[in-house]
Amino acid sequence: MQQDKHPTYGPVVFRDRSAGYAFLTRSTATSEQTIEWDDGKTYPVVDVEISSESHPFFTGQARPVDPEGEIAKFERRYGSGPDAK
Repeated sequence: MQQDKHPTYGPVVFRDRSAGYAFLTRSTATSEQTIEWDDGKTYPVVDVEISSESHPFFTGQARPVDPEGEIAKFERRYGSGPDAK
């Protein structure tokens, strides 16, 4: 592996401000902001708009899709085939 071609890979805190959730992981992402973590060390923090704590799919607030209803709506609008006029 060639030296000085790869980004630095180290501990980073990702923070979802809308959910008040943060987690420590390793990443190549960088930030000027820092945060003191539970272990007493200071890490760079990257603010994200959405995470598993606030995404509707993971929180169970996603709207279920009714495929049969969508098919019926399509057939009402456009007919059920090329012969249906």
